[in-house]
Amino acid sequence: MSADIDPDANRHGAEPTVRTPEGTGLDAVDRDHDEEGVSAPAPVDEADADTGPVPAAGLFERVLVVTDGAETGETAVETGIDLAAAHGATVDALYVVDTTEAWDMVVERHEREGEAAVEAAEARGRERGVDVGKWFRYGTAHEEVLDFADAHDVDLVVLGSARRTGLERLVRPEPLPTRVQRDGSVPVLVVGVDEV
Repeated sequence: MSADIDPDANRHGAEPTVRTPEGTGLDAVDRDHDEEGVSAPAPVDEADADTGPVPAAGLFERVLVVTDGAETGETAVETGIDLAAAHGATVDALYVVDTTEAWDMVVERHEREGEAAVEAAEARGRERGVDVGKWFRYGTAHEEVLDFADAHDVDLVVLGSARRTGLERLVRPEPLPTRVQRDGSVPVLVVGVDEV
């Protein structure tokens, strides 16, 4: 199943919308028709004065947030945890240590960065009342993200957009979000720094 993201949603102050081929997603409508054959919108969950908004049950149960400790990764964490809080889901914060960079010093630095990134995600989740699992993987980033998503029955992958320099475009012509979207079987939400 693939999903399309409404690219103009955030430009107009709205939440990002995930649309899947079956018509499910954040923009889903009630498929029951009234007597005139008009579709009615899905009922809106009422907010309880004591507990706040009621989570929309069933849309997402498990959200995978790919973090890299950079600003776009932090934006992905914020967005993923906000979605999980709204839908009563859990979050898996994943950091992939790219082992294609074979230098021990580089791998060790990435391990330290990764530990800080998943710890920050867990702390953010705690603030919002969302359970966050912390995960590390070693290997090629897009392969590890896709393997994790498949192995853990993830409902949505959230990751930051790729902001690449000219050299990075030559070394890695396809950024991580493109590879995950193209090769994955689960909906993917790509967020940029200025979208939160």
